[in-house]
Amino acid sequence: MIIETNSPKETFALGEKLGQEVRPGQIYTLNGDLGVGKTVLTQGFAKGLGITEAVNSPTFTIVQEYDGGRLPFYHFDVYRICEIEEMEEIGYDDYFFGEGVCLIEWANLIRELIPEGSIAITIEKDLDRGFDFRRITLERTVK
Repeated sequence: MIIETNSPKETFALGEKLGQEVRPGQIYTLNGDLGVGKTVLTQGFAKGLGITEAVNSPTFTIVQEYDGGRLPFYHFDVYRICEIEEMEEIGYDDYFFGEGVCLIEWANLIRELIPEGSIAITIEKDLDRGFDFRRITLERTVK
């Protein structure tokens, strides 16, 4: 499925809708260049889960946990992962295979760990269509 948004507000609203519909144990991967709106979409996702605290990219902590919504929310940013063993050290499988919801930024860097059936989200800019235009592709992961 491809969705086009024309403002950060629309990208946030898409994230919110996804967060409202998510079920326990689901994993979303989130890829796109710096500045495309991954954090905006994630903030909307958290709001859709009922999380009221501020949500920012966990760049230096790898995973940020939020328990204030209808499901536990685990927000990963694996941009700084150098070796796959780092994911094992933080116990990624407890997050991936638990009852919460995972959203993983830069998931292409840990592709081999992403379970089949996860939902891949890719956000792309197209400056020919405007500064705030985003093409957001959602597809189920198949290995």
